[in-house]
Amino acid sequence: MRKIIIILLMFSSNFSIAQFEENNAVYYTGELNIGNYIGIDFNLNYVYKEKYSFKFGYTGNLRKPKTQPKDYTSGLIGALFFGFENPYDYLENYQLGFGKICKINKAGTIRLNTSVGLGYTIIREPVNWERNENSFLVENYNWNYEKHNTISLIINPKIEFPFSRFYGLTISPMTQINKDRIYFGIGIGQMIGLLRNKKNNIKADSSLEFED
Repeated sequence: MRKIIIILLMFSSNFSIAQFEENNAVYYTGELNIGNYIGIDFNLNYVYKEKYSFKFGYTGNLRKPKTQPKDYTSGLIGALFFGFENPYDYLENYQLGFGKICKINKAGTIRLNTSVGLGYTIIREPVNWERNENSFLVENYNWNYEKHNTISLIINPKIEFPFSRFYGLTISPMTQINKDRIYFGIGIGQMIGLLRNKKNNIKADSSLEFED
């Protein structure tokens, strides 16, 4: 009796997974960004019937401080650590995005994800620069960080290349707009997970197989 119950549970589980895969896709994307800041972008994505998209993600970007004195140096210790301890302007976002999927080719291996959403933005910037005369080993200025939060409009259309059902690449222009800062740049990265639903994946494979 136990064997029958286990078999039924396994069958039911496989059936549920198959049903889910017919209309849903869930995957991770990770990208490197470059623009007026540089940084990273991570997202958890959900796509319904290869038509509508939802994502929750994080972007972390930095740049040379706009307020940094022209004669600033990191000192010998800073040079030994390759500038990791140097001051930066930081721009971080925790974001929600919604969009629509538009297939660029018939097979569905190139598509546009038109994502727009809102982000909770954290801005940190060095202020109160004070010159440090004993600066051979350390930076020749002292400073402290000023931090504040705001809300951003996130415009992030993404060209996705789900070459297989489970792996692909992305090219992703992005604009983040808030009352204090504007970020613009482009990201290049990868997508991993369940990228296309099962039904359309079979159609795509057939199209690729018989296409001249």
